[in-house]
Amino acid sequence: MADRNVTVVTEFILLGLTENPDLNTILSVLFLLIYLTTVVGILCIITIIQASVQIHSPKYFFLSQLAFLDFCYSSVFIPKMLVNFSAEQKVLSYQGCLLQYYFDNMFLMTKCFLLAAIAYDQYVAICRPLHYAGLMTPTFCIHLVTATYLLGCANSLTHLSGFLGLSFCWPNIIDHYFCDTPLLFQLACSDTQLSEVLFTVLSGVTSVTTFLIVVSSYLGILLTVLKLQSARGRYKDFSTCASHLMVVTLFYGTMIFTYVGTNSSYPQDIAKILSVFYTLLLPILNFLIYSVRNREGKEAMKRIFKRKIFFQ
Repeated sequence: MADRNVTVVTEFILLGLTENPDLNTILSVLFLLIYLTTVVGILCIITIIQASVQIHSPKYFFLSQLAFLDFCYSSVFIPKMLVNFSAEQKVLSYQGCLLQYYFDNMFLMTKCFLLAAIAYDQYVAICRPLHYAGLMTPTFCIHLVTATYLLGCANSLTHLSGFLGLSFCWPNIIDHYFCDTPLLFQLACSDTQLSEVLFTVLSGVTSVTTFLIVVSSYLGILLTVLKLQSARGRYKDFSTCASHLMVVTLFYGTMIFTYVGTNSSYPQDIAKILSVFYTLLLPILNFLIYSVRNREGKEAMKRIFKRKIFFQ
């Protein structure tokens, strides 16, 4: 690093997904449509849950929070990416990079904790049905969700403290459409060992711990369901958990591939595709999973539409 220009970097140049202007135009329209569909869909989910008394339950309270996190996480990256599609020079300030770094970690870690909370809710509902109302009270659910956000914020602030200790010189070019953490470590002209260890340990502990909570919850559910003699009862319980299992599988599966990719010989183009999947496509997949597979949600939507038509 001794041959680097020691001028302090105040902004980063993002190379984006591609340098092909025609492809940029196509992607900008496609991604804008996907993002708008995601935003409208998520707002519909939240509105339906809030408007329908019949589904005011812990399950749907957690679902509304998950939808809100998906919206927030996509909004950290996608608007800036859409603007950069038509920009001659894709520039992001150092402060903007700090904000992306902070909110990226905060929303990801919060989602890990929230998925664990949802798994616990499913476990209590199926394995401890007689105690469910007493355990999953509205106050407890609010405290649980508040704890997920506080843990996510604390986790991200710790990440940020390690990032603030780094200094950046030239070059300031990031081969991505956002401030990706591994690429930032590569650009730093100061020692990154402590920051990388901090990032790896915190992310690893959070991901593994929450994943183990999810796995243990569903193992308990599986054992309980297998004891049921009624095939209809087994199907009902499995179908209740199916949507969440699909979301968990997509989330952790993508994170694992992305993490392995940043520590292996994956080409940067593959890393970009994986990033597009979990920042843009995963939220809309979550919306589709919960809207298509959720019978109660669809019935609530029909009731709301009928009510609107009747009053008109």
